[in-house]
Order: sequence, then structure tokens, then C-alpha cells
Amino acid sequence: MNTERKQSLLAITLSTIGIVFGDIGTSSLYTLRECFSSHYALDVRPDVVFGFLSLIFWLLVLSVSLKYLTFVMRADNAGEGGILTLMLLSGRNTSERITAKLVTIGLIGASFFYGEVVITPAMSVMSAIEGLEIIAPSLQHYILPCSIAVLTLLFAIQKKGTAKVGKLFAPVMLIWFLTLGVLGLRSIIANPEVLNALHPKWAVTFFINYKIVSFFALGSVVLAVTGVEALYTDMGHFGKRSIRLGWFILVFPSLVLNYFGQGALLLKNPEAVRNPFFLLAPDWAMIPLLILATLATVIASQAVISGVFSLTRQAVHLGYLPPMRIINTSEIEAGQIYIPIINWLLYIAVVFVILGFGHSSNLANAYGIAVTGTMVITSVLFCTVIFKNWHWHRLVVIVLLLLLLSIDIPLFAANALKFFSGGWLPLMLGLVMFTIMTTWKNGQVCLLRRMHEHGNSLNAMITSLEKSPPMSVPGTAVYMSRAANVIPCALLCNLKHNKVLHERILLLTLHTEDTPYVHNIRRVTIKKLSPTFFQICARYGFKETPNVEEIFYRCGLEDLSCQVIETSFFMSYESIFLTKRPWYLSFRSKLFILLKRNALRASDQFEIPPNRVIELSIQVRI
Repeated sequence: MNTERKQSLLAITLSTIGIVFGDIGTSSLYTLRECFSSHYALDVRPDVVFGFLSLIFWLLVLSVSLKYLTFVMRADNAGEGGILTLMLLSGRNTSERITAKLVTIGLIGASFFYGEVVITPAMSVMSAIEGLEIIAPSLQHYILPCSIAVLTLLFAIQKKGTAKVGKLFAPVMLIWFLTLGVLGLRSIIANPEVLNALHPKWAVTFFINYKIVSFFALGSVVLAVTGVEALYTDMGHFGKRSIRLGWFILVFPSLVLNYFGQGALLLKNPEAVRNPFFLLAPDWAMIPLLILATLATVIASQAVISGVFSLTRQAVHLGYLPPMRIINTSEIEAGQIYIPIINWLLYIAVVFVILGFGHSSNLANAYGIAVTGTMVITSVLFCTVIFKNWHWHRLVVIVLLLLLLSIDIPLFAANALKFFSGGWLPLMLGLVMFTIMTTWKNGQVCLLRRMHEHGNSLNAMITSLEKSPPMSVPGTAVYMSRAANVIPCALLCNLKHNKVLHERILLLTLHTEDTPYVHNIRRVTIKKLSPTFFQICARYGFKETPNVEEIFYRCGLEDLSCQVIETSFFMSYESIFLTKRPWYLSFRSKLFILLKRNALRASDQFEIPPNRVIELSIQVRI
């Protein structure tokens, strides 16, 4: 049994290496090169090299190993992680006013993720293909078209799912990290004095000697940890233990060896600063390394794209984004999904970024500001969780928060200085996503309030209908309702215009809970309101996709037999009209109407056969 568990843990850890560490694992392609960017006017001298290496090493230790893997990963929601999960956890056991503020902070963090994810694929793939410059400078003109071609292929195969491609991820990334370690170790052996940079005094000395310039340089050092959020976001897929094992056993040592190997190369040959990663390799290994680096960056991009799909699904189910088509690409893995509109919008944005910035060094100026902003938000939300939910002592929480922010805020401030040189891009994209999410959520709340302001009681109406029923027709009718114990608008509309009722009425409410999954025992609850009316509440987690067929199957187990093919589904479609209002409120209202018109209809969302749906239009003024 122990042998089987060890083999299972090993298999999961290998899968983790193949998917979770793609972004942070390819940062060695460009981080040290950008540290010596001409923006900082720092020469390649031993004290500068030692200073950068010490900063990178201790940032990996403090931010990744200590903050995320030791502390933040303890905050999980039934094993799930990520910024929206942390937002939900922090909102428990708090007042309504504080919860609203925490939700706003969490949505800002999620918006930052959307903003940064546009840059990640472009930055990673371009950094790998720029190795062509080292192999043959005459091939420089092919970098942009090759980068776009690789990313076009990557986005085109998303609809096929990652199940088959995913089988290649683990061995490719395993070879990648072993290659990083071997190349770095080879260079360190030739110049072992570089290991002196492990001492934190070099980081401190670097700040003392270079003052303001060293602060600006933090904007490049942070590139070493830009993939750290993925470790927490993907926790639900692989578990804490496998992520920690993969990091400490392979990924962390390989990255450290490679960074220090690049440093040793720079001490020996300062001219190698133009691309220290590729120049680590012997001449015969250049082309194989270029191919391997391209594969690794494609995998890193795939991990980010999958993360966007996962975050979008959570936001849709929690009511922060309008319903959209979500396709499950695997019958086994619930996490393997494809969202067409997000996929192609992201692709278009990435291509524009590549064409607009032209080189990975230019992209580095825009990279990091949103990630470090998310890191600050993670620290705040995490400390809220340990104080409100875990009941840690206030003083301990304050000290921990100050320690975490003492790392995160300087990184964010240093990256904020990139605003005018490209940092505006992820912030602008994040602002757009934040506006969309808050507009949709607030608009839905306002719409529900207007639709149900008639104040009629569901129980009173049912009692009245049972005493003096209208004309009855055979069969079962399902009325979808956004809230339990509220009269569905479609039911009122049907009674008003058709003046008939089916012999059996099911009032169906779908409720998304703030947990990732709901046990099947709690999936469906049925309440008999009268001989004719039944109230059904179906509960789903924010990582699950509701399905009417499954709901009816669960109803059958509760002695309420239902067949989709024999049921009529009555749904309301709200035609929204604006009342007169100030221009600044009119914009968000028009945005909500636009989102509403393009949202996926409930019949498509829950896979209801079109010939069983009756849609009633209702005019609502907001």
C-alpha cells in the first residue's frame, strides 16, 4: 500500500512539474538579462552580479518557499486555491460592510491576473525564439513571425483540449529543469566564487551602494517570481504536497543553479550579458536548447491559458461575469475546459502586444506590475483569513502582515515606476475587466430587485391558485427562478396572458455555493408546496457546471420522476430599458445591457433541448 501511495505521489508530482511550474520555470530565460538592462546603467561587475543573484535567491526563498508554499497554501477551500477562493474565505465571519470591501479587493486581484496574462505568453515565447539571434544574427527578422506562428498554433489547438498534449508536458518540463540545472552547474564549477552570492549581505550591500538605482532594479528582479500565483491557483488540481515536493526537490534547485550559472558566466565574460541564458550552452547545444526552450515556453503559456479558463468559470458561476459557452474537453478531468470567446480574445490581445512591443526586453517594462499588485492583495486577504477564520492572535497577524508587505510593497512600487514605459497595459486591461465584473454583478442585483418589487408572496399565490385554479393542461412545467421563495416572472407572465397551468409545476432554483464542489447528497433538495407546486433547489460548487439532466436524475431518486423530453421549460428574457440618468451612470447601464444581450441563454447554459423551451419576454426599466 505504501509503495502504491509513493508511486501515485510521484506521478502527481511529475504532472505538477509539467503544468504548474511552467511560468516561473521559464523566467530564467530573461530575468538576469533584464537586470542588466541599460535603464539602470549598471556595469557587469562582481559586486553587481553578486547583488542581483543574492536578491533573486532570497526572493525565491522568501516569496515562493516561505510566503506561498509555507503560509498561503494553508488557506484552501476544500483543497482549492486562487485569488477568488481567498476572497471567499476572507469574507466569512466578517460584517457585511467589511465583506463588500474584501470582495472589491479580491476582484481587483482577479482583474490584475487578466491584465498580466496577456503579456505572459508573448514574453515567454519571444524570449525563447530570440535565441535565433545568438545562433544566426541574420535570422533576427524572423523572430516576430515565428512567435506569432507558435502562439497561433497554441491557441488553435485549445478546442482539442489539453489531455493529449498534457501527456508530453511532464517529460518535457522534467528535461527542461534538468537542463537548467546541468547548464548552471557546468558554469558554476568553472567559476565557483559565484556561490558567495548566497549570503544575504550582498543584497544589502547592493542597496547601500546603489541606492535609488537598486530600487528601480527590483522591477527586473521580480521577473524571477512572476509565476508564483500559479502555484496557489493550481493547488486544487494537484494538492499542496505534490507542489511543495516538485518545488523543493527539482524546480527550486534547478532555477538557483541556472541563475548562479549565468552569474558565473558574466563574471568570466561580461559580454555575455546580451543573452546569458543561451550563451551558457556550448555551440553544439544551441539549436536543441532553442527547441527545448520554445517547447517549455509554450507549456508555460498553456498553463496560463488554462488558468484564465478556470478563473473565468469561477467568475461566471459566482455571478461576476455573464454566462458564456464553457466546453468540457475531458470526460474525466473536470478542470480541462475550453471557453471559445476568452480563447480568441486573449489570442488577439497577445498578437497585438507582440506587434506593439516588438521585443521581449520592451515587454519586460510592462511585466510585473499586475503580478506584484496581486501579491500585495494576496497578503492582505490571507492575513484576514488567519485572523477571522483561524483566530490567530491579533499581534501575530499584524507582525506577519507587516513582514509580508515589507517584501510585496517595495516590489509593487518598483514595478509601478514602469507605468509609462508599458506598465499601463496590464493595468488598463485589469481596469476593463474590473469594470465588466462589477457592472455585471451590480446590474444583476438591480435587475432582480426591479423584477421582484411587486412584493407578491409565493405561498399566498400558490394558496390562491389551489383554491381557484385556472385551466389545467397535462404535463410538467419547469419555471426557472434566480431566487428561492420568489414568484418566477415567467409564471406571472404565463398566468396573465395564457391563463393556464400545467398539472405539475416545478420551481427550479440553481444556487452556486462558495465551495468548489458540492457532494451529491446535498445536490438537490425538494420541497412540496402544494399538490401541484414543487420547489427544487439544486446546489453546485463554483467549479462545477449545472446540468438539468443530472438534476432530473437526482429528483427521480427522491421519488419525483421527471423526463426532460416530456417537460416544458418556461424562462423569462428581460428586455431592459434605461430610465433618465446622469451620463456617468448611463455608461455602466449601457455596458450591462450589452453584456446581457450577448450572454449565453439559460437554455444553452444548462443544455436544455431547444424544442422544450418557452421563452417569455419581459420589459424591465432600470
